[in-house]
Amino acid sequence: MKFTKMHGLGNDFAVVAEFSSVPERIAELAVAVCDRHFGAGADGLVLILPSNKADFQMRIFNADGTEPEQCGNAVRCVGKYVYDHGLTDRTEITVETGAGVQRLQLETRDGKVTRVTVDMGLPILQGLLIPTDVDAEQVVAAPLRVDGEEYRYTAVSMGNPHVVLFVDSLADVDLHGIGPKIETHERFPRKANVEFVQVHAQNEVTMHVWERGVGETLACGSGACAVGVAGVLEGRTSREVTVHLKGGDLLIRWDENDGRVYMTGPAVSVYDAVWNG
Repeated sequence: MKFTKMHGLGNDFAVVAEFSSVPERIAELAVAVCDRHFGAGADGLVLILPSNKADFQMRIFNADGTEPEQCGNAVRCVGKYVYDHGLTDRTEITVETGAGVQRLQLETRDGKVTRVTVDMGLPILQGLLIPTDVDAEQVVAAPLRVDGEEYRYTAVSMGNPHVVLFVDSLADVDLHGIGPKIETHERFPRKANVEFVQVHAQNEVTMHVWERGVGETLACGSGACAVGVAGVLEGRTSREVTVHLKGGDLLIRWDENDGRVYMTGPAVSVYDAVWNG
């Protein structure tokens, strides 16, 4: 199996474009490929497939074999892959994901994609649709008790569920201690991606993320989008905000006119290889 190791701000993937459909035992393959000691090492295995709804289809399988609905960093890598490998010559394409069809604008230099802007769609804010167990139109700064401590969170779905918690200082957050407990909290029936956020200014925040099915990652595109939405809902940020992640920066814009969330950031190819497992 030929694959290309790629990353979006350090959120890394093994990207494969040689299948016409999802192969059998894909979860086992994802676990093997993504293993950082015995495999190629990645946060996820990404398949680029034919689509009847869009120019391409993306399926992504986490390092634990589970399949999330979408991934903002992965879809930017898909945009770069299909252009750089000559699968398209257009700089505006569509990609089918588990969260719907996403529109991508590709910025190029010297024939290669350097940055991608993704239309991540409309955020889902209704509690039961995110999903949470809270029956409300919005779940904003809601209480959450974990290990005897009370946290305040805002829930947003970008096609996948996110829990955003604003804190005074990220230095005080034990991400590996509290992250998995919130991810698997009974309040979130399909688990949740967890983002802790420190606000620096109306247009600038820093985010640390605990990803559902993966653990801590250097970046999460859909999580950064959820943070942009949550910041507006809680009155902490403007509609356009730079989100600093451990792997780099993303520009997030929650458009006031069409209500859609737009994410702009880089995508990088690291190397091409063959999997012999």
